Amino acid sequence: MSVAPLQTTTVPYGELVPVTVHFDDLDALGMLHNSRYPLLAERAWAEYWHDQGFGFDGDWAAAGDMCNVIKEMHVSYERSVTRPGHYAAHLWVERLGRTGLTYGFRLCSADGAETYARGHRVLVRVDAQTLRPTPWSDRARTIAGRLLRPEASEADAA
Repeated sequence: MSVAPLQTTTVPYGELVPVTVHFDDLDALGMLHNSRYPLLAERAWAEYWHDQGFGFDGDWAAAGDMCNVIKEMHVSYERSVTRPGHYAAHLWVERLGRTGLTYGFRLCSADGAETYARGHRVLVRVDAQTLRPTPWSDRARTIAGRLLRPEASEADAA
């Protein structure tokens, strides 16, 4: 399934990727369950990379850049989502290292104007055989580089 990034003028960097909150994502209080925020961000990232031609079909040896592990995840909840519907995940790259990558994300309104949660996660690309860190491919670095937050790219250059 291909999901085109949303077109908006409210995000100066990164991409807005559509996400859907379903009724069964809500908890007993009628709010999006806390575990769903990072799940929605994770699904949006998977769609983004899939749309860029990266995927995983069950063969770790052939997975290439998709063979990675999460080293860290942080989520800050700012406002409750209280109804099912269409929202967005604002996605960007905070830091692009040789073997590591820090993604930033916001779960937000479909137009990107309202923020419900924000966070980051650190990924490490690993070799499928040794499970040791290994460099990102040039292709993955190029695509991730397009999503670098402007302040982050200036800081990394210093």
